[in-house]
Amino acid sequence: MTLKLPYELVLGWRYTRAGRATRRNGFISFISGVSMLGIGLGVAALVIVLSVMNGFQKEVRDRMLSVVSHIEVISADGGALEDMEGTLKQVKAHPQVMGAAPFIAAQALLARGEDMKGVLVRGIDPALEPTVVDLSVASQGFNKGMPGIQALSPGKFGVVLGVDLARQLGLRVGDPVTLIAPNGQVTPAGVLPRLKQMEVVGLFNSGHYEYDSALVMLHVADAGKIFRLEGPTGIRLKIKDLHEARAVAKELAPALPMGMAVRDWTQQNRTWFAAVQVEKRMMFIILTLIVAVAAFNLVSTLVMTVTDKRADIAILRTLGASPQSIMGIFMVQGAMVGVIGTLGGMLLGLLIAFNIDVIVPALEAVFQASFLPKDIYLISRMPSDPQMSDILPVVLISLLLSFVATVYPSWRASQVNPAEALRYE
Repeated sequence: MTLKLPYELVLGWRYTRAGRATRRNGFISFISGVSMLGIGLGVAALVIVLSVMNGFQKEVRDRMLSVVSHIEVISADGGALEDMEGTLKQVKAHPQVMGAAPFIAAQALLARGEDMKGVLVRGIDPALEPTVVDLSVASQGFNKGMPGIQALSPGKFGVVLGVDLARQLGLRVGDPVTLIAPNGQVTPAGVLPRLKQMEVVGLFNSGHYEYDSALVMLHVADAGKIFRLEGPTGIRLKIKDLHEARAVAKELAPALPMGMAVRDWTQQNRTWFAAVQVEKRMMFIILTLIVAVAAFNLVSTLVMTVTDKRADIAILRTLGASPQSIMGIFMVQGAMVGVIGTLGGMLLGLLIAFNIDVIVPALEAVFQASFLPKDIYLISRMPSDPQMSDILPVVLISLLLSFVATVYPSWRASQVNPAEALRYE
C-alpha cells in the first residue's frame, strides 16, 4: 500500500526544488535557494546574537557573584550595626539563607610611592567569607598555591588585592603599601589624613575587571581599627537560589530593626543589568527586521514562479483544479522555502553559538586583534548561552513571516484566467 500525497503538496515541492533550467537534475532553483539563504542567515544571526548576550550576562553575573554576595544587610547611616549577634541569628533563621558573614565597607586611597589610587575597602572574616561568596576559588592569584584571603590575620594589617590593581601599582605579595583613610586625625595643625602601612599578603582574580582593579580586602578587625568603627557595618548573605534574592530581601526587610537596609545583588548593579536587557530587546527587534526582509523576498520569488507557471496553472484549471488548490500549491512552495530556511538558520546559529569559544579566538589570532578588551567589556572572552526561551520565538516569528509573505502571490496565482494564459502558448 503506497501513501498518496495531495497533488498540491507534490507540485508545491516540485516547484520549490526545480527551476526551468534544472528540472531534470532536481536541484533547488536559484531563486528559491537565495530566499532560503536570506531567511537562514537572518535566523542564524538572531540565534547567535541572543546566545552571546545571554552568555555575556551570565558570565558577568557569575564573576560578579564571586565577589558580591546575594544579599547585604547594612546600616542605613554607614556606621556599625548596633545588634550584630541578634541580627545575625535573625537572618540565619530564614530557610533560604545558606551562609552569613559580617563585613565592613569603606572607601580609601591606596598609595605606593608616588602612585595613588582610590579603592573600595572591605573588611572580612576569612573564616566566614567563603560561606557567602566563591572568592576562595578565585583567590589563588597569579599562580596556584599563592596565599589568598586565608592569609589575613587580625592585628597583622595585611591586605589582599585584585590582580589588576596590583599590576597598576606594581605590587607583589610581600610588598608594603599605604592605606589612607578619609576620616582624618584632628591635631593642633589641623586635620591630618590617617595613614596605615600595610603588607600585601595575597592576590585574587575574580575575572571581573571592575572589582579586580579596585577592591582591597583586609581583616574585619583591622578595618574596624583603621576606620574607627566599633563593629561590622553589615552582613553578607548567600541564599539557595540567587534568582530569589529580591523576594528574600523583601521578606527580611520588615523584620529587621530600625536603621537597617537590605539590598540584593541585582540592586547593586541595577544599571548594568537594565542596560543589558534593553540592548537585548533592541537587538531582537533589529535582527527580526532582517528576517522580515528576507521572508518578504518570498513575494518576488513566488511572483516570478507564478509568471513562469501560467501555462501549468491554466492546464490544471482545465483539468478541474479549483482556485483554492492552485493557491495551496504556491503556499506550499513558499512554506517549504520558509521552513527549510528557518530550520537551516537555526541549526547554523546553534552550531556557531555552541562553538563560539573556539571560533572567536581563532579569528582574533588571524586578525591580531582583541574583540573584548576586559577593561571595557569586563570580561575578555566571548561567552555563549543558547536558551530555548529565545530560540523558539525566533523560529516561530520567522515561520509566521514566511507564511504571511506567501498569501498574496498565491492568491494571485489562483486568479489566473486559463483562456488568457493559454492564448499565446
